[in-house]
Order: sequence, then structure tokens, then C-alpha cells
Amino acid sequence: MPQLEDMQQWFNDYPIIWRVAKFLVLLIVIMLGIQILRNYFKRKISNTGIRYKAQKGIEVIGYVLLVIIAIGYFSGTIKDFTIIIGVFTAGLAFTLQELILSIAGSVYIFLVKVYAPGDRIQINGIKGDVIDVDSIYTTMMEIGEWVSSDNYSGRIVKLSNAFVFKGPIYNYSQDFPFIWDEINLPIRHGSDIDLAKSIVIKIATETLSEFTKNSKAQWKAIVNKYYIEDAEVEPTLAISLTDNWIEFNLRYIVDFKKRRYTKHLLNDKIRVEFENSNGKIILGSTTIELIKIPELEVNVSASK
Repeated sequence: MPQLEDMQQWFNDYPIIWRVAKFLVLLIVIMLGIQILRNYFKRKISNTGIRYKAQKGIEVIGYVLLVIIAIGYFSGTIKDFTIIIGVFTAGLAFTLQELILSIAGSVYIFLVKVYAPGDRIQINGIKGDVIDVDSIYTTMMEIGEWVSSDNYSGRIVKLSNAFVFKGPIYNYSQDFPFIWDEINLPIRHGSDIDLAKSIVIKIATETLSEFTKNSKAQWKAIVNKYYIEDAEVEPTLAISLTDNWIEFNLRYIVDFKKRRYTKHLLNDKIRVEFENSNGKIILGSTTIELIKIPELEVNVSASK
């Protein structure tokens, strides 16, 4: 057939095009193989951690295999290959700049260990737990938004890895999986302040003892690793006077995943102890002092 002969002649005149076409077919076959193996592991492995590592291992092996095949495949015609790369590089760099930046971001995340699956981070204004990091996207289980405190919203967010180059990344768990939190307690003027102080410190020390103990060794490692001053990990209480009450500020350290429950526990225990103080300690509320009541003149006329 003339058309088939013309096509064969065209491929003979431009052998590099034929080689690239065959390589693309090979690339598709390998990518399909990776996806089939990922789905197989997903069905057969029940343990989440092992399944995730197995799937990622298959991806890495597949990409390494592609690089090796590409180098070997084009090594014989490297001159022609570099010509084609030069022709398309400018256009690809412009049209796929976000994709290229995302891939570079994934390499940066892996090498620098910016974050990893299991970390709680905030990036580009989105806070959540990292559940997957691939070559293009970081997948997060979102926290916050319309729900209070550190609860899951239920939305899964896919964020381009390019954002690691575009702004700050807040990591709640890397190196030091604890955060500082605070509780403010308004105590009415005239209450037994010394008794209130002893109750709050006692409850905080007992409730937070495990967090305090576990955080001390890890905080020392942080101080040795980074240029940072030492900090107090024991619960501390500061008092300030206001017009309406005496404000207690309790500052303490807590596991980043147990912040909400710990705050509830502290508040509830403190409330019970204050209520059992027989009126010696009363929580404050906003008060209004009337200096002078304005004089009112009322005229009452007799009705007919």
C-alpha cells in the first residue's frame, strides 16, 4: 500500500521520531504495570502502613526503571535526542511550569524531610494531617474550617507540592510532637487567690505529668539541634489584674493530637474543685458599677 510505504519511508527518514514513539508505548506499559501492582497491593494488604510503603516502593522502582530504560534506549542516538529536547524544552518549561515545580517540590520534600505522612502541618492556609505525598500532590485530611479546635472536617485536600516554595510551612509534629496551649480563667475579686492557685497548679501537674515527662528529653534534642533557647515545659501559671476579675493564665505543653481533649479535662477538673471550695473561689463575670443614678421627673396627670 502506498500510504503504508510512505509512512515507513517517513520513519526511515526520521528514525528518532520512531524511537521516541516506541519509547512512549513502553512508558505507558510500565505506568500501567505500576498501577496494576498498586491496586493489587491495595486489595491484598490490610495493614495501612505496610500497604502504603509497598505502593510507594512500587512507584519508586517503576520510576527508576523508566530512567534506566530511557538512558539505555537513547544512548545510541543521544545527539538526535538532545536536539529534540532542545526544541521542546522552552515550550514545556512554560506550559508545564507548575507541574515541573510540583515534581521539584516532591524531591525537595523527600530530601529535606519538610514533612512526611502522619505529620500535622499548615500550608497555604490549609491545616491538616498529611496522609500521602506523591510526585505531584500532597494529600491532607483537613482540620478546622467549620468545626472547632483540632477536629477533622471530613474533607480530603490535594495540594500541589509547588507550594513548599511559595510560603511558610507549619509542622506540628516534626522533631517535637508537642505544642504549648493556654487556658484563661477569670476569678472574682475577693476569692481566695492562693487556694485557687494551688488547685490549678495541682490539677495541671497531675493531668499533664505524662506529656511533661515525655517532652523533656525531646525538647533537649531540639535545643541541641537548633539555635534556640531553652523553654519551660512544666505547667506555669501567670496572674494579671483586670477591672472585672483576676485572670489566671495557665500555660502547658500537650501532645499535638490531644489538645482539645486535654483542655476539656483541665477545665472540667478545675470547675469541680472550684465548686467544692464552699464559695471561697468564684469564677468572675463582667460587672458594671453604677456611680450615680440620674434623677427622673415624672408628671402624673389625673384622668377624667
